[in-house]
Amino acid sequence: MQSLLIANRGEIACRIIRTARRCGLRTIAVYSDVDVNARHVLQADTAVCIGEAAAASSYLDIDRIIEAARATGADAIHPGYGFLSENPRFVDACETAGIVFVGPDSQAMRAMGLKDAAKRLMQEAGVPVVPGYHGESQEPDLLRREALAIGYPVLIKARAGGGGKGMRRVDSAEEFDAALAAAQRESTASFGDAHVLIEKYVAAPRHIEVQVFGDSHGNVVHLFERDCSLQRRHQKVIEEAPAPGMTEEVRSAMTDAAVRAARAIDYRGAGTIEFIVDGSQGLQTDGFWFMEMNTRLQVEHPVTEAITGVDLVEWQLRVAAGELLPMTQSELQISGHSVEARLYAENPASGFLPATGTLHRFRPAETGRVDSGVEEGDSVLPYYDPLLAKLISHAADRQAAFGQLAQQLADTVVLGTITNREFLWKLVSHEQVRSGRFDTSFIDTELDALLHSEGQMHALAVAAVEMAVPWIGLTEDADSVAQRLGPWQLWGGARRRIRLLLDESLQTAELQALPSQGHSAGWQVRFPNLEEFPSSGICVQALSPDRVSVDGRSVCVHAWRVTDRLSLQLGGTSAEFRIPQAGADAAVGPASDAIVSPMPGRVVAVNCSAGDRVLAGQSLIVVEAMKMEQELACERDGVIESIAVRAEDQIAQGQELLRLVAEEESTGT
Repeated sequence: MQSLLIANRGEIACRIIRTARRCGLRTIAVYSDVDVNARHVLQADTAVCIGEAAAASSYLDIDRIIEAARATGADAIHPGYGFLSENPRFVDACETAGIVFVGPDSQAMRAMGLKDAAKRLMQEAGVPVVPGYHGESQEPDLLRREALAIGYPVLIKARAGGGGKGMRRVDSAEEFDAALAAAQRESTASFGDAHVLIEKYVAAPRHIEVQVFGDSHGNVVHLFERDCSLQRRHQKVIEEAPAPGMTEEVRSAMTDAAVRAARAIDYRGAGTIEFIVDGSQGLQTDGFWFMEMNTRLQVEHPVTEAITGVDLVEWQLRVAAGELLPMTQSELQISGHSVEARLYAENPASGFLPATGTLHRFRPAETGRVDSGVEEGDSVLPYYDPLLAKLISHAADRQAAFGQLAQQLADTVVLGTITNREFLWKLVSHEQVRSGRFDTSFIDTELDALLHSEGQMHALAVAAVEMAVPWIGLTEDADSVAQRLGPWQLWGGARRRIRLLLDESLQTAELQALPSQGHSAGWQVRFPNLEEFPSSGICVQALSPDRVSVDGRSVCVHAWRVTDRLSLQLGGTSAEFRIPQAGADAAVGPASDAIVSPMPGRVVAVNCSAGDRVLAGQSLIVVEAMKMEQELACERDGVIESIAVRAEDQIAQGQELLRLVAEEESTGT
């Protein structure tokens, strides 16, 4: 094997290129037309365009990828994760073309590709499985009866794919039909398969998985476990290894079950056996059940690499070349603790909706490991997963690893798009997370606390006032702060007001010049209507373009400004402000008589017609972006006046989709 084509993009493509080049392989990237200047393209030795932006026309097109491999003389193809990584037809196509597929054979992939069949196979192999319905029939009446027999709450899960796509928790029979339709629709869109299974929802569930590895000589080992319980919308947010609270007895039982699962299908390459664990009574040898197997490299593989010292991509390449596993089970040991955070372009305050934008500043922390597929100046596109980077820490113990990761997040600068960076910082700093007392519901339960941080926000607000001064016509080169504040006043300290939009909420800042002997004395800032803002105000003064003094404390503030927008970041906290134009007060806040798209994407369904009477909270339109669905509901009762879109329409962020009128207006009264 001398050359490797990476059938992927972004962070994982860059990760694979790094190891492949160290192993002496020529690297070949593929890209869509919007990825022509992407980081993975620039890092590879050769790159081939394989189609248009839509994944179906490029990264999911098997024929085009095989053609690119032939044209460039590739000996092997690494699929990364996502896209075609678990598609057995792609494996077969590689074999037909005489190209090595870096991963398991198609038979093993098919055996584990459908969750219902995989669970039946695991039962036969003696691996514990969650109680549920894993049958072939998809009649809604039958599924409804099975859910009732299992007992609510239940999980509806797509049998194909993963990542939380096509998954819905259902708490009552009344919710079942709508949840089933949504799960089937999302599963079809993501995997081309509407088939679902139904399982008992486990109390206080934890998500613990085991990394397994097999070779073509019959050897299988495990590389210990990872805990992925910190999730939102069934997608992993923080992963760590080893799992908190794990005992040697439970680890032995769980890893033995994982190895049995891999042996049952003669597995070759890197794979992950995922277990759902009852965490209500602590970890028990009889308290875990097989959930699914991912027949590929996982997003969270770096934490396993950190605690074992193993390069899993190198192992994949060696096994694909027919070599024995580089280490035996007895040679593998755990060293320290590792934690990973997934940095996404998304808005936690809006249900973690994907975000787009340009990375005007993107400066990851210089400490720890950072796996990223983007650079400063890149655009976040609406066509693909919005993962910007993975930040990985490794330390002697769990507390030190979490402390290191919190510092990495605080030191990472991202301006130009909304991200979950601040949310991650608060999450890894949370006392319950630090103590290991959480399950998969933790983020949902603690979401409000994870979204707000008043103290740091106050410092950002006064820094925004300082940086907004030039925009409101104040004199910057006057001899004193009082002169910079403008019109002469008869008595009292010089005062001025500045209006700022924070999260679409109009706030008024009151500035009072401090006694000074020069231009650097600063002023005292009050926000009378900002909740919990100190009534006495906060003193602020500029020290340099990126440093201000807040109540005598010098802080570094990263800022980016364009037109009327000002993005600021101070340590773990960030916010975006706008300077409204005169008369903008009336335009503040979303209009309740219109539904606009919160993100660029595609209309999945329109659940109403013009003239329909609707109630506040009723779901009217479903949009999809980056493979995630979002239901858009009306804010008040009314009548549908007009609908501007149809199913399958492509839409822009902020585009009006539908308009309401009050019922009396619709009848002309």
